[in-house]
Amino acid sequence: MMNEEALGWVIRTRDPEFADWEAFTQWLEADSGHAAAYDALMMADAGLADILPDGAATIAAPANDPGQRGWRPVRWRGSWIAAGAVAAVLVAAISIGVMNRADIYSVTTKPGETRTIALDDGTRVEMNGGTTMRFDRHDSRFAALDSGEAAFMVRHDGSKPFRVTVGDAVFEDAGTVFNIVHSGHATRIGVSEGKVIYNPEAEAIALPAGRALSDDESGLRVMDIAADAVASWRHGRLTYANVPVTQISADIARSLGVRLTATPGAGTMRFTGTIRLDRDPERFFAGAAPLMGLTAVKQGDGWLLKEGDGPPR
Repeated sequence: MMNEEALGWVIRTRDPEFADWEAFTQWLEADSGHAAAYDALMMADAGLADILPDGAATIAAPANDPGQRGWRPVRWRGSWIAAGAVAAVLVAAISIGVMNRADIYSVTTKPGETRTIALDDGTRVEMNGGTTMRFDRHDSRFAALDSGEAAFMVRHDGSKPFRVTVGDAVFEDAGTVFNIVHSGHATRIGVSEGKVIYNPEAEAIALPAGRALSDDESGLRVMDIAADAVASWRHGRLTYANVPVTQISADIARSLGVRLTATPGAGTMRFTGTIRLDRDPERFFAGAAPLMGLTAVKQGDGWLLKEGDGPPR
């Protein structure tokens, strides 16, 4: 959200006809991060002169433009160009720059593998299997969960909150222990201690201990969660309250490093209870499948969950 606003101001202030400097100043002063975001985008412009197109184009004025809305040209370094093109080029430049920054590094765990990352500020991040994250060598208050699952034990600093970027969302701690799962377009977070703020600059949803949030194709939902169910994989178990088997299957596959699918009928079933993790797949499924009212069948190098004779719990 902040970068989108900063990009809008970059485009507007580059326009020779721009005159609303008072509004721009108010925006800069509204948040200490605004200036940094604006400066980063302006710096990205340094190498764009040779790739920006020549010729004229017309664009729609930004929605927050206090003047009359309509179509108008924007001039950039002697060329009249579309703001959409400017945005695309700037975003690409920023993305490439971040990817190539020496201070940003990635950590990946294989399915079934776990790893603990100790950050300089005292925060500890425990990564579950099949997880990819990014960290900043010069900023221990930043982390990005690209995919998988991780538990965060954050050392709180009110003057510089710890933030986790997950896709387009941002989670900000308020002295917290929490767990995040991100797969495809779905994100889940559970909080066991302290408080997390979801998208502090947009929805600003507060999640205290015992609350969880889910953001997927069906929308954004906030619900209760037992504190001992948060990051329970760290203690060798998976704890659920009325959770669909499709979600449980993904958690099992990530934690044990096995390929696991479920039939449509089994996938829609729901389960409440605790499943003990076991690194021996045959022994694990022999106990876990009946507990969920299912049958586990070995198929090549993977497993299939299907409806069983026992009642679901």
